[in-house]
Amino acid sequence: MAKKSKKDKEAKKARAEAKLKKSEGKAAEKEKKKSKKIFGADEEDDLDIEEVLANFKKEQEKFEKVVVESINKPSKRINSCMISNPNHGKSELIIFGGENTNQATSTTTFYNDLIVFSPDNGQWKKITSQNAPMPRSSAAMAGHPSGIALLHGGEFSSPKQNTFYHYSDTWLLDCSTKEWSKIEQKNGPSARSGHRMAVWKNFIILHGGFRDLGTSTTYLNDCWLFDITTHKWKQVEFPPNHPVPDARSGHSLISDQDGAILWGGYCKVKAGKGLQKGKILTDCWHLKMNSNVNAIRWDRKKKQGFQPSPRVGCSMVPHKGRGILFGGVYDYEETEESLDSNFYNDIFTYQINTNRWYSLALRPQRTKQVKLNNKSTRDQEKELEELLNKILENAQLGDGDEDGENSEESSTLVGSRDDSEDEIKSAAKDYKISSELPHPRFNAATTVIDDTLFIFGGLWECGEKDYSIDSFYSIDLNRADGVTIYWEDLTALQNAQDNSDDESDMEDGDDTDDDNSDEEGTDRKLVAEEEEEEEEVEEEEMEYPDPRPWLPHPKAFESLRSFYVRTGPAFLEWAISNNRDAKGKHLKTKAFEICESRWWERRDQVRIEEDKLEELGGVGEIVEKDTTKTSKRR
Repeated sequence: MAKKSKKDKEAKKARAEAKLKKSEGKAAEKEKKKSKKIFGADEEDDLDIEEVLANFKKEQEKFEKVVVESINKPSKRINSCMISNPNHGKSELIIFGGENTNQATSTTTFYNDLIVFSPDNGQWKKITSQNAPMPRSSAAMAGHPSGIALLHGGEFSSPKQNTFYHYSDTWLLDCSTKEWSKIEQKNGPSARSGHRMAVWKNFIILHGGFRDLGTSTTYLNDCWLFDITTHKWKQVEFPPNHPVPDARSGHSLISDQDGAILWGGYCKVKAGKGLQKGKILTDCWHLKMNSNVNAIRWDRKKKQGFQPSPRVGCSMVPHKGRGILFGGVYDYEETEESLDSNFYNDIFTYQINTNRWYSLALRPQRTKQVKLNNKSTRDQEKELEELLNKILENAQLGDGDEDGENSEESSTLVGSRDDSEDEIKSAAKDYKISSELPHPRFNAATTVIDDTLFIFGGLWECGEKDYSIDSFYSIDLNRADGVTIYWEDLTALQNAQDNSDDESDMEDGDDTDDDNSDEEGTDRKLVAEEEEEEEEVEEEEMEYPDPRPWLPHPKAFESLRSFYVRTGPAFLEWAISNNRDAKGKHLKTKAFEICESRWWERRDQVRIEEDKLEELGGVGEIVEKDTTKTSKRR
């Protein structure tokens, strides 16, 4: 019995080994077939591990590869994101995404390409990558001085727009390499469109937006912070009784040194019997930031002085302590079946320090040029540098052996603005210059690069049809003496306007007294419940209040270079008194920054003075006086 039992055990063990060997063989065969499918292996032998890794690396490089091609201009689109490259000294415009509806087929195409424009040479480039975000429009995008840009949300629809989708993903763009990377976080901001972003220190602020649920539209008023050091989102929680802005989308959100400024926007309110009416908001709020997230608060700004007329679709962009606002639309009569709108093409500036609005009008181009004596300017800059170094030595804040470097750096700072203006002017010499502002529109993409406002695309409506405007412009915010037209196609708009005028004439001719016998309840006007009355607005003020009268004031027709040469010592002393820990070249840099800020702060007021002088006819050729030569007057 013992021997038999032993044989049975050996047989059982042999069967188990055979079964295991058979299983391993099947697993190996299965893995081999899988490898063939993934890597395209034709040989029967197992793939070498180095070959497997090499194939995987090749696939990954193909997925992350950035393809750059030169193009004449971007394809026609609306609701795209447009920012300036945040890298220091990089003059570049970046456009992402957008949508375009073909009027003939009524189909909509969404884009996910990255478009880059260089104002210095006027060249456009299209950048694509398999690792880019999915196609979308109406997303939010903001550039951070560290050299990255953050993209969140947006919307997408089927070609016939029967189905609709909102994104909730977040992406980082390396603005140097143009490579995308996705942020993986589950508890970030919800899916939305029409929200806005601003930058404060190491945070990117996100606020508001809307989400279309098909049967209804939900507007949001939540506030989120993205920490660029940890790459994490965190929602800002406010105390229960703390006042916060109403939910909205399509508003303006611009950065300032203490946080962000919010203005305007759009939402929907009840209009009775389950109906909703669009409401355009004109309130202004200041988000006071704090490194302690729990200490962040909203502060509502009081309206004072001139105010822009109510409008939406006109998001501001920041520029030198102010906001620049262009265009927009106001729906002034809304019924159940119709909507009448007024479209704008004016430009306004909002001074953050004084909480005041001003209208920015184009000036006629000067036929008389301003001449500068280069030798005199160089001598003055040399004298300025010696004076600045002497002030630093007396205060024992010099850099010693680095003075030579300081001189070169200071000259670069003083001359950089004029040089960049000359480059942009030379690049735009082949483009048409118009003395009129661009065609009225809303939802145009805008940004500022090197003191130049760029305007891309936009929407205009005629009747029930929307017309996307294929155009691109720039306006020098320093001179404000014309609009550079890179391209514009207004054919469809003009035809629609002509047809609309003809139909209006025919309808006016057919009007009879029977029109007054409309049945009750047809196309009734929608009235918002508990709608606030519009505040009375004061007349436009022509004088710009001075928030810092103790600082030197620029003169009429004085360039930034000349202003700094004249007032550099005063600004250096101001920088020393407000920057106790800085020394040498850092103080000079700070002095120039204060000077530049002051020059732009008073630019609109100085422009008024220049216009008055030109109207008097007493301005001929402005010549910089050569102080190295003296002559007696008889």
